[in-house]
Amino acid sequence: MKPKATLIIAFYNNTICLNLIFKALSQQSEMDFEVIIADDGSKQEAVDFITQSKDIVPFSLEHVWHEDKGFRKNRILNHAVIKSKSDYLIIIDGDCIPQKYFIEDHIMNAERGRSLTGRRVELAEKFNDLVLCSDHPETVFEDNKWSIFMHYIFTRGDDRLKGRHVECGLRFPQTWQQYFLNGKKHKAILGCNFSLYKEDLLKVNGFDMRYEAPATGEDTDVDYRLNLVGVTNKSLRYLGNQLHMYHPLLTRDTPNHLIFENVVKKQVFWAEDGISKLL
Repeated sequence: MKPKATLIIAFYNNTICLNLIFKALSQQSEMDFEVIIADDGSKQEAVDFITQSKDIVPFSLEHVWHEDKGFRKNRILNHAVIKSKSDYLIIIDGDCIPQKYFIEDHIMNAERGRSLTGRRVELAEKFNDLVLCSDHPETVFEDNKWSIFMHYIFTRGDDRLKGRHVECGLRFPQTWQQYFLNGKKHKAILGCNFSLYKEDLLKVNGFDMRYEAPATGEDTDVDYRLNLVGVTNKSLRYLGNQLHMYHPLLTRDTPNHLIFENVVKKQVFWAEDGISKLL
């Protein structure tokens, strides 16, 4: 029988965070899902950790890997999509910790022809150890929300000290709450937290593998091309909560912007170098 959802985790070497994700996923309110690790060329120690975890975690765990030849996240994501057994895909990054109702919120709000666009709390560096030491990372925000909010309100300085988007850790599941808070607001896809039916992603040939640098290719480009074929965005803000572990900001290369500018100029919905190239 097909699982209700396939959770695809974009991953590269960070087994400390992945272990926290496994802990959080083991205590979800909805457990009918499979997990596929989309591994962009991690070292053998990370591969061994994933292999060993298959016998421990209470969910189906698969691993797709390719050789490390630089940033090829979109290519390995496409491989994971091909391997998925469910009709519904949830995609996150390997440094984001799903909170307790994460899977349930994505499944319960799924709609054909819509992508669900979630958000994340970006924790201040101070709270990294709190998450790392937790036996229940799936409830870290709920258990510590007042200290997280107080720290954010009363701390001056940059985001490393304060954190960002801490309000996105709050969960408001009632329909009237969602209508009041989100209404018809348009929220673009974030590559760290979004979901959609597999058939909708295949309408645009999946992720475009020409993008070989971080940013744009795994979310902005997909968002734009999905909208071209009528797959619209639905905000999942205040649902599908996740925590992003603090790390220094990565540098962003420019070649992706040039590719995307050409996609927009020509209004191309079909990924020139997408899933069909792998089949």
